[in-house]
Amino acid sequence: MDLLTIGAAAARTGWSPRMLRYLERAGLVVPARSPSGYRRYGLLEVNQLRSLSELRRRFGVGIDDLAFTIRLQQEPALQTAVETWLAGTQLLALDWEQRKHERLLVA
Repeated sequence: MDLLTIGAAAARTGWSPRMLRYLERAGLVVPARSPSGYRRYGLLEVNQLRSLSELRRRFGVGIDDLAFTIRLQQEPALQTAVETWLAGTQLLALDWEQRKHERLLVA
């Protein structure tokens, strides 16, 4: 397969050129560049775009969800902060449940 321009890649995959630019900025599908700076989509990128469509359809995954997942993998400080927040919310939920049970026992 020859390398495709952004317009040809959009036509082949069903994504708009604008969305392809957004996906690139989000780091989800990053095409090669020609010496003059034009985007060039190869078989890898076309397959990534098709599988991304399937993920969205099958699981209801949003583009921002995937972009955030990539950030979590690439930024250890963000991953630690999210894990700390999640642990805190779990503790709050346990505390709330404990207080609810205590109220029920008193009643």
